[in-house]
Amino acid sequence: MWFDLLFTGTIIGFIASIPLGPVGVMCIQKTLSKSHKCGIIAGLGAASADFIFAVVAAFFLGVVGAFINDNIFYLKLIGGSIVIIVGLRIFLRNTVVQIRKIRSLKGGLWGDFISIFFLTLSNPAFIFMFVALFAAFSIPTEGLRHIEGIMLVTGVFAGASLWWMTLTSLTSLLRKKFRPRHLLYINKASGALIIGLGIAAILTLFINISLIP
Repeated sequence: MWFDLLFTGTIIGFIASIPLGPVGVMCIQKTLSKSHKCGIIAGLGAASADFIFAVVAAFFLGVVGAFINDNIFYLKLIGGSIVIIVGLRIFLRNTVVQIRKIRSLKGGLWGDFISIFFLTLSNPAFIFMFVALFAAFSIPTEGLRHIEGIMLVTGVFAGASLWWMTLTSLTSLLRKKFRPRHLLYINKASGALIIGLGIAAILTLFINISLIP
């Protein structure tokens, strides 16, 4: 039973991480502009935030869920604004200065982890994604024993980490084809996409946006 929950949690964590939102774009950008290691560390920051979301969904949904539902407008507004600010910073970044910082960088991995960790946490409504996935895999969020819940959320972290390692490894293979001058285009494209995703997140508060007709 415990192994089944660990395996199921791994699948859920992998699936939940696949949608390429602002966090995914930033992990790709960090891998291309910095290094494979930076991309992996950033991805682990996202996986750690997903772990917290999974813990809340498995153990504390009744307490936290009401707060999220009551404040979803402000949470989305703040989260979307943070995404836009991050996108603007990437878009306007001086590539020459960035290259110099990367070459002299020694302790920047912790910053990559923290920035992605808090960016992911800025969208607590993602907790309900795990609730939906738990339900889809017939995992009850009520009456779950502690050891069972621990195995489940550990699997979620493992699955999310596996996805980010896979994504950054594939991105790193392309990184060898890039030269320093390409960093400008990477920053502009990544920044613009992240800004667009942040704006779209805020617009969903006022109008019904659907990608499916």
